[in-house]
Amino acid sequence: MSRALFPLAAAGLDAARDAGCRLDLWWRDDDVQAPGAALDRLLALRRAAQVPLALAAIPAGSGRALTDRLAGEADIVLLQHGFCHANHAPSGEKRAEFGDHRPTAVMRSEIARGRLALADLFPERFLPVFVPPWNRIGAACRAALPGLGLPVLSVFGPAGGGAPRQVNTHLDIIDWRAKRGLTAEEADSGLAREIALRIAAGPAREPIGFLTHHLQHDAAAWMLLAALLDLLAPSEPAVCWPELPSLLAPSAP
Repeated sequence: MSRALFPLAAAGLDAARDAGCRLDLWWRDDDVQAPGAALDRLLALRRAAQVPLALAAIPAGSGRALTDRLAGEADIVLLQHGFCHANHAPSGEKRAEFGDHRPTAVMRSEIARGRLALADLFPERFLPVFVPPWNRIGAACRAALPGLGLPVLSVFGPAGGGAPRQVNTHLDIIDWRAKRGLTAEEADSGLAREIALRIAAGPAREPIGFLTHHLQHDAAAWMLLAALLDLLAPSEPAVCWPELPSLLAPSAP
């Protein structure tokens, strides 16, 4: 059924298979803070799909309740999602917590505190990856990340070169301007485009990252996510879901 729902992407998967091209996939969910029904639903989808999941957690909003909820859950890692997910951009500018709007020393301190908090809460799950809220980060904070023990950056869009290493997401299942989940047609064309780019890129291709926000999903977004996970199941010959500690390592695997 999922192939019929996403005909362009399904054709892309077939083309990748025929070309001997393996598509690495990964999944990041943002704004994680506390247990709840939406997180339960997300984790149930992950268990059914049997794929790894990276939870980008807000340090200032996370606590032992989240640690306890994740106990026993397999293939889950935690990434650092800013500090308290507060917008510090001036009025009229795009929202950002760690843009070039505040003293660098203040932002460095918040990032360091957030990293220590998550490493303490999730000593076995935390990976030193920084995910800036709204996928925006200023040049000063970007340059400071490796020295703060965060050698990997994850935002949205094609990865750039240099330090820190980027492992990005490329398909957000929410249309934020329309404030709704993507339609199947929109997701199909977006995924097909990403697949075609990977086939053309050759061996140096970057993984395709999926971005979700479980607290913001409407019914259509949940249905779309389940259908995408079905289309891209680990049994699909053209895809691979690498282990996240390897995929998100400071140097490329």
